[in-house]
Amino acid sequence: MAVVALFATVGLVASWDFFAGPPGVGHFRSAQGHEEFLAAYDEAMALLPDPTAVHDVPTNHGSVRVYEWSTEENRQETPLLLVPGRSSGVPMWLENLPALLQERPVLAFDSLGDSGLSVHSVPFSNFAEQADPIDELVQQLAPQGVHLIGHSFGGAIAAAYARQYPDSVVTLTLLEPAFTLRTPPAGLLFWAMVSSLPFLPDGVRETALEKVGGVEAGSGSFDDDPISRMITTASQHYKAALPQPSPLTDAELAQLTMPVYVAIAADSSLAGGESAAERAEQLARPTVRIWPHTTHSLPMQAAGELEPELLEFFAAHEQ
Repeated sequence: MAVVALFATVGLVASWDFFAGPPGVGHFRSAQGHEEFLAAYDEAMALLPDPTAVHDVPTNHGSVRVYEWSTEENRQETPLLLVPGRSSGVPMWLENLPALLQERPVLAFDSLGDSGLSVHSVPFSNFAEQADPIDELVQQLAPQGVHLIGHSFGGAIAAAYARQYPDSVVTLTLLEPAFTLRTPPAGLLFWAMVSSLPFLPDGVRETALEKVGGVEAGSGSFDDDPISRMITTASQHYKAALPQPSPLTDAELAQLTMPVYVAIAADSSLAGGESAAERAEQLARPTVRIWPHTTHSLPMQAAGELEPELLEFFAAHEQ
């Protein structure tokens, strides 16, 4: 499970395109690369519970692939909307999904401009614009509002959406949000970049993973796991087109007036560690926790304990 947990960290910086130049339209570099990714994606998705419905939602920036899980018992509850980290897509929620969907409807999507089954057709002119297609899918699938959950760069996107469309966000949950409260430590960001580079010798990659995520060198091949394999394939074959976020200003932080749950890793935090947690306390209605024995892959490493705490948080803040 240690190697599985690190896929989110590697996905964090799976493409140098994130950090350089104006954004274009995300795309696969070749038809063969696309086919390899689709095979890996299908294998990873097969690990998740079967969705109740699958939607391809048309938006002004492209078609967004959304998976829906619901039951007769929870269909009337306010749904959860899951925003993935870089190169992770819907499969990143493997460890958390079963417990969440027992009590709440769940919507999860592949981000536009990133690898997955969403189809990016119109470039984003700036980072904040990534909130617009999310609102389009919310208005179509959950017009009553959502409990919004984002991990890593998905946390930055979730915060951008909550600032611009607060009436649709009942609560906001930020799990190790990158470039949201603080800038990631330079040393950890370097090792995250190293870990994501294709064709590295195994020893170098294992060292990078150990530095970032607390995985012991020699704990297993990164490509042994279907989800890890999917992210490796994405980093090799997909050219992402995503503007770079910047940490929220104090004025932007003040715009998040809804209840906000912030989870920060105790070790190797790319969200900013204790400094990020202290800044989160400035929010209007914060619940902040530093999770012991976790790294940037907190949602996977805290699975089993995290979901009950989140479900209690959602229930306490229903409108």
